[in-house]
Amino acid sequence: MDVATIIKEVGNWPAEERLRLIEEVWETFSAPTGGTILSDAHKQDLQRRLEVYRENPKSGSPWNEVKARLQGSSR
Repeated sequence: MDVATIIKEVGNWPAEERLRLIEEVWETFSAPTGGTILSDAHKQDLQRRLEVYRENPKSGSPWNEVKARLQGSSR
């Protein structure tokens, strides 16, 4: 299965499941394979953002809206 197909499929999942997938993938970067090392400050910031999201998952914007805003501001 190609990446575009996977992303299309994942886009149909509930937000909580997509977040879980992101967390699982993110954990693969912290595996002891020489991946990127986050500072404690970055880890704390990510944890804080995750907690804010979990408290109110509908408070954010869907990726397609964020992407459209970013693309609109660069033109």
